[in-house]
Amino acid sequence: MWRVFLIFAVLTSTTAAQEPEYINPLPADPSYYRVRYEGSSKPGELVYPVSYTMWVPPGVKTLRGVIVHQHGCGVGSCKSGQTGAHDLHWQALAKKHACALISPVYEQPEQANCHLWCDPRFGSDVAFQTALRDLAAQSEHPEVATVPWALWGHSGGGYWVGAMTLLHPERVAAAWLRSGTPPVTETEGKPAPLPISDAACQAPMMCNLGAQEGFSDRTGRFAGVWPATETFFTTLRSRGALIAVSVDPLSSHDCGNQRYLAIPWFDACLAARLPATNGEPLRSLSERDGWLTPLPSPENDLTAPVPASQFSGARERSVWLPNEAIATAWVQYSRDTQVTDATPPPARPISGSTEMC
Repeated sequence: MWRVFLIFAVLTSTTAAQEPEYINPLPADPSYYRVRYEGSSKPGELVYPVSYTMWVPPGVKTLRGVIVHQHGCGVGSCKSGQTGAHDLHWQALAKKHACALISPVYEQPEQANCHLWCDPRFGSDVAFQTALRDLAAQSEHPEVATVPWALWGHSGGGYWVGAMTLLHPERVAAAWLRSGTPPVTETEGKPAPLPISDAACQAPMMCNLGAQEGFSDRTGRFAGVWPATETFFTTLRSRGALIAVSVDPLSSHDCGNQRYLAIPWFDACLAARLPATNGEPLRSLSERDGWLTPLPSPENDLTAPVPASQFSGARERSVWLPNEAIATAWVQYSRDTQVTDATPPPARPISGSTEMC
C-alpha cells in the first residue's frame, strides 16, 4: 500500500510542478462565477493577469451589495485569494445582507512589484469594475455592476481597499484595512497621496493590525505598519472621518483572529448603511450616534468606549465605533481576540431533510 501511495505522491508532485502558477483547482459552477483577464502592456492598464470569483447566495433574487475579500502581496497571498469566495463565514455574512462575495486573484509573479496592482491607479480599479459588469451579465444579476461595496483587504489588499474608498466613497458601505494603508500625505519616494473628500469621511473604516507590526514590537520586519496606520488614521480622523483602529495583541502580519471582529463590524455597518432600495444613496452615519475611545497606544492602557456624547478626550485622536455591541466586541478583541458570539445556532433541519450537521 505504501508503494502505491509513494507513486501517487511522486506523480502528484510532478504534475503540480508543471501546472501554471495560478491554476485554480476550485470550479466556478453556479452559485459561483468567474472571469479572468490577461495582463496588459498598455500604459495605465493592469500589467498582471487577474481573475475574480464571485459567490451568489442561492435563492437571492436581487443583490443589495458586493463584499470583496482582497488578498495581499506576494505569490502565497495571491494564491490565498483562490478560496476567498468559498469561505463559509464570509458567505454567511453575504447571505444575511443579500450580497455577493467576490475574491480577486492578481497573478503577481514572485518578487514582482506589488504596487502595480494594489494601487488602483495602475489599472486594478478599471479591471475590478470591468469584472463587476462581466460577472453581472454572467450571473444574470445586472445589479452587481452598480450596488455598494463592502471592502476587506490584507496588507497590499488593505492599501487597495483604502485607496478604493478614497477614490469611490459613494460606492463604499464600509472598509476594513488589515495591515496596510494607502498614502494620504506627501512622502518623498512614495506614490502621490490620494485625495480625501467629505464623502470619503462618511464611509466607516477600520484600520486593523497585529501588535507585533510596530505597535508593541518596533524592531521586526513589519514595524512600519503601525506608524503608517497611525498617519492614515490621524489624517482622516482630523477631517471628521468615521474611522477606527483595532490592534490584535496576538499577531504580526498574519490575519490572526481578525474575522471575529471584522464580520460583526461589517454586519453592523451593512445593516446601517445599505439602502432599502437599490439605486438610492448609501445611508449616512453620524459621529454623535457612535461610541468613542482614545486611539490605542503602546504606552497607555486600553480605555473602554463610551457614547460619543459622553466622550471628553481629543476627538481627532478618538476611535469611532458604530454602536454599543461593536464597542464591546472591540474591547474583547483588543484584550485577547476572544469576541463573544451570541448568534443563535442554525435552525435544526426539518424532518426528512438530508442536510448534514
